[in-house]
Amino acid sequence: MTSKRRPMLHPRRLASALAPALAPVLALAFGLAGPARGADGVAGPYLAARLASLESDYSDAADFFARALAVDPGNADLMGNLIIALVGRGDVAKAIPVARTMPTSASARSQIADMVVLADLVEREDYEGAIAALESGRTGGQLVDGLFRAWALVGLGRMSDATAAFDEVASGSGLRSFGLYHKALALASAGDFEGADKIFSGDAGGPLKATRRGVIAHAEILSQLERNPSALELIDKTFGAGGGSELEKLRARLKAGETLPFDVVSGARDGEAEVFYTVANALTGETSDISALAYARVAEYLAPANDDFALLSASILTQQKQYDLAIASFDKVPPTSPSYVVAALGRVDALSASDRYDAAIEALQQLSRSNPDRADVWSTLGDAYRRKEKFADAVVAYDNAIANLGADQRGQWPVYYTRGICEERLGKWAEAEADFRRALALSPDQPQVLNYLGYSYLERKENYDEALSLIERAVSARPDDGAIVDSLGWALYRLGRYDESVTQMERAVQLTPVDPVVNDHLGDVFWAVGRKREAEFQWKRALSFEPDTDAEAARIRRKLEVGLDAVLKEEGAEPLAVSKNGG
Repeated sequence: MTSKRRPMLHPRRLASALAPALAPVLALAFGLAGPARGADGVAGPYLAARLASLESDYSDAADFFARALAVDPGNADLMGNLIIALVGRGDVAKAIPVARTMPTSASARSQIADMVVLADLVEREDYEGAIAALESGRTGGQLVDGLFRAWALVGLGRMSDATAAFDEVASGSGLRSFGLYHKALALASAGDFEGADKIFSGDAGGPLKATRRGVIAHAEILSQLERNPSALELIDKTFGAGGGSELEKLRARLKAGETLPFDVVSGARDGEAEVFYTVANALTGETSDISALAYARVAEYLAPANDDFALLSASILTQQKQYDLAIASFDKVPPTSPSYVVAALGRVDALSASDRYDAAIEALQQLSRSNPDRADVWSTLGDAYRRKEKFADAVVAYDNAIANLGADQRGQWPVYYTRGICEERLGKWAEAEADFRRALALSPDQPQVLNYLGYSYLERKENYDEALSLIERAVSARPDDGAIVDSLGWALYRLGRYDESVTQMERAVQLTPVDPVVNDHLGDVFWAVGRKREAEFQWKRALSFEPDTDAEAARIRRKLEVGLDAVLKEEGAEPLAVSKNGG
């Protein structure tokens, strides 16, 4: 999207003639008493709205912008920002009257407001009006407009004009796949499954890039053409044995000889929703602002029963740390949907990210009871228990996950690794070591596993040479990971190679400057090479960063009192060796 965002700190005042039209809209939509000015006028709610917007807090931003606009109804910037906030929190319907009231001059125009107006026209099936709005200058962005117009022509029953419009989009630089994909969906929605198959299979200009929704659409088209074996082959070739429960159910229906209905797009309104979803999906990961979310929210508005659209909005909101709004979008996916487990796990992630671990665990416990054969549910439950340091419960959950994994695959290494962590914390070293080695057998170069196993050997004061080799491999894979570089420095320290250890530990502190363990380790290494004042400085820094346990903090304070040599003697540990570097 190529919209330019106007400065928000200097609201542009427009004709006050807009005030009578907008005031009742605001009063009805937001429960405001009217445009009476408060003690702070527009400044107070505006500043609160601005702060909420900077934090992507769409709910508070919408409320405060509405209050500011009630005081100053002729302010186009307040209107534009209110529309953004309403769309962000999913209230597209409430944004419509504001968008229709907003001035359309070039200086005041808002692309998101235009998108809202276009969506309203589609929702009312006013496709003539939608095309007229485009011709008058309304725009959803360069990619949207051509596809939007083509689907509006489909809505008017002008298929020949529509296919020409899709072809025109496809002829644009970098837009070929978008144009052809939507043309194929339009042909299929009109019953021309042969024409749609030619596009998807590549007979009409080369194969399209495989996407999940595209593969499902093509599979449904092949099934309509009585080619279920070809549909199965397509799904298996693209996704292998995986792909989630939705694809598993499609496979079962195809194998049973059922003719799948074509329901990815059922008409022009669904097609317009697919346009906004297509753009939102393309922008996801490319931008962290409102752009991708706005397109996803408009898609949701036009097709509220489409689970994919709700899941995309929820994913974007999770990335923006708007966890309550994300949970609300995940909750739109009903238990009867093939995507329900995916949505439920996404909801759990949002709960965990917002530190509601008990609620996340409760949700996962219920999900594991209703889906006892889902390895991903059990492994996620194990992760939740592990974060709460309920290691015994976590091991049981990981056991159930592993029992449902099936044949060994490279991607299964995390569940063995995380179960190994819990077993190590429970003092079950033999089991933990076996799981770490199982994880490495599945994925030999995983730096997390290499580092954890190597560091565990250091802490257990065994297998120093192998520990060094494991950690060196981890550092090679992640040279800028402070925790892993710290492990390398600590391995060299354990081996008595103190001078080499200093180099690595100093680099580790540069990479993770506020980690208490890394600073504590650097202090020990400095002491070992005779740099005692610097050692004391690092120990004090380590204390300032609040060690994880009282025992760790007490040990550091004891080192500051009597020195590292005395502490090692008190602990019955081996004394510092003469440096093997000759230093």
